[in-house]
Amino acid sequence: MIKNLWRYPNRLLALKAAIAMSMLLIPFVVTGSANMGFTLALGALAGALSETDDHPKGRVKTLILTVISFIISSLSVELLLPYPILFGIGLIGSTITFIVLGGLGERYRGVTFGALLVAIYTMLGAEISPNWYWQPLLLPAGALCYGILSLILLILRPNRLLEEQLAQGFEDLSLYMKEKARLFPSDSKSQEKIRGRLATLNIQFINSLERCKNVLNSYSDALDNPNELRPYLHKFVLLQSLHERASSSHERYDLISDEADNTEVLEGLGQLLLQLSLACHEVSKSLLMGTTYQHPISFKWTIAALKDKIKKQNPTTKSTNLSLLLQNLTQSHLSLQNMSYYVDSGLLPKVDRDTKSLWQKLREQLNWSHPRFRYAIRLSTCFLIGYFLILGFHLEKGYWILLTSLFVCQPSYSETRKRLFQRIIGTLSGVVTGVLFVQILPTLAGQVILLLVAAYAFFVWLRKNYALAVVFVTIFVIAAFNLIAGKGIVVMEARVMDTIIGAVLAIIVVRFMWPDWQYKRLPNLLSTALEKNRNYFTSILQEYKELNEDDLNYRIARYRANQADNALALSWRGMKLEPKKHQKFQKHAFALTYLNHALLSYLSALGSHRDIKNYISDDQWEMFGSIESELSKAVSGLQKSEACDPTQSLKTFIDNLGQKITEIERGTERQKLVLLYNIAEVTEQLLEEASKLFQE
Repeated sequence: MIKNLWRYPNRLLALKAAIAMSMLLIPFVVTGSANMGFTLALGALAGALSETDDHPKGRVKTLILTVISFIISSLSVELLLPYPILFGIGLIGSTITFIVLGGLGERYRGVTFGALLVAIYTMLGAEISPNWYWQPLLLPAGALCYGILSLILLILRPNRLLEEQLAQGFEDLSLYMKEKARLFPSDSKSQEKIRGRLATLNIQFINSLERCKNVLNSYSDALDNPNELRPYLHKFVLLQSLHERASSSHERYDLISDEADNTEVLEGLGQLLLQLSLACHEVSKSLLMGTTYQHPISFKWTIAALKDKIKKQNPTTKSTNLSLLLQNLTQSHLSLQNMSYYVDSGLLPKVDRDTKSLWQKLREQLNWSHPRFRYAIRLSTCFLIGYFLILGFHLEKGYWILLTSLFVCQPSYSETRKRLFQRIIGTLSGVVTGVLFVQILPTLAGQVILLLVAAYAFFVWLRKNYALAVVFVTIFVIAAFNLIAGKGIVVMEARVMDTIIGAVLAIIVVRFMWPDWQYKRLPNLLSTALEKNRNYFTSILQEYKELNEDDLNYRIARYRANQADNALALSWRGMKLEPKKHQKFQKHAFALTYLNHALLSYLSALGSHRDIKNYISDDQWEMFGSIESELSKAVSGLQKSEACDPTQSLKTFIDNLGQKITEIERGTERQKLVLLYNIAEVTEQLLEEASKLFQE
């Protein structure tokens, strides 16, 4: 039972929150002080929402910072609330301050969000609070109780956060591999949907990788002996290597799928990818459960059968590249098989870290063009307008408007719009469901159980399905008001209206205050993506020249190329949610996203073979250098906002290379030339599409 808790981090978070809230709530409900118990429980809820992934030492510092910021936030509201003008000024100033401070790092982001949440909780509870000091004491106390409980569990298994984040990385990679297996075989129509899904899964994976990196750096700062991190660092490097191989492409899948002779091999490769996907899932499971990973023996049979089948194929270019793909997947199998046999000595793998000081980060954000500063201004504007509406229309529970705006208002229009619908639908569904449950469980004990179960379900679904999480938090509110005043159902009309007002207010503010439409960002995103791909290509060639034991710079180049690729994909997705008149360049955005990801996939294929000695022969270096030069010219042109048509030399290079491929016999040389041809061809297509963008 306890072991299974470690396996599901979301459930563990939910259980911690529910236990802390029950310990704080039930004794006071029994003694007739439900209001005091609920205030403490709200503090615990805010503390759970503020929690960040830190080493136990860092968690202690964060907890102290959380309690102090909660006291300041709640006390400021209590002292200024009777003075509307001062309160309005304080509301704007504190919102901007907290949001900007949240940009200093993950630890500060959680704490400052919690401080804003506690401020709004204090506003909502001010009218029923017996004394001005009641909430500034109870809300932080509730957060402290949750923090202590969470810290005790973390001390019992100090490396759990590392294991959780690495496990999530392997799980996301497993999902990516499972989806990619559908390409073997596939036609051009089905590939569009598959690649769209792969782009989404790639975004998830890169985000997981970023969280892994942050936790590793947090532990590295706290540990006296960095060698304690060695097994986790090796798994982190392995995760990146497996992703490079999984995301690589050696040939267009629709072309190789068209050949009847390839069907059985492609189906076998798809099965091999599914086996790798399952293996990554098992690695994830073993990390969470603290058990030893057992590598499946079925890999050897599958690989042997595929090798035999490929040997019997006709010597075509397309089937030749199937052997490269099999070699790539075989290497992934071997890496997983030998995962536990890392070297205990030698160079400790390094992790990229942000070397900027807190002061430098703060100065960067204090700029009108910085996205986070703009977000701070937008959110503070939402709060101020919401506060004016509360005063002007004497809205009894009007501070729910501010609470809704806090959760709905996001840095981009597309994300805000998505949150708007999720919040409204979740609230309406929660009201209907909550009223039904209140009728079924009318007793005091029933209301307490309903509140705690709703709180547990809220945390379980918070990171997976926000709309469903809102359903449960609405039920939580109904049960809470029934406990405090017996008015849970009565206040729901005000909650629904305030939710709609707060959500609409957020979308209007984001729509008209510095609307950062995606079509305006597209040229810069493309320029950045092409630059990062060029840097990745350069790093690959450097690795072929001299394979370094410390490949940090190579991994950074590859990671940033993936980040830029994800930014392009997110821009295209976000554009589809924007008003139609601002969906300019949508077709170009899709084409550019597709082509850039294709280029990155071909580069990943080239990078995945960098451990093969003398893979690039002396006479091929000039050809690879030509492509690097063309990419550099294109990057230079895009940075100057100039059209970047493919040069005649690139076209001639592609024609000559294609002719050379048809003349050369099957073998390793031909495989390399086909891969180089694919890189050159997709570069040409990418530049042609980019030129169309600048011409419009």
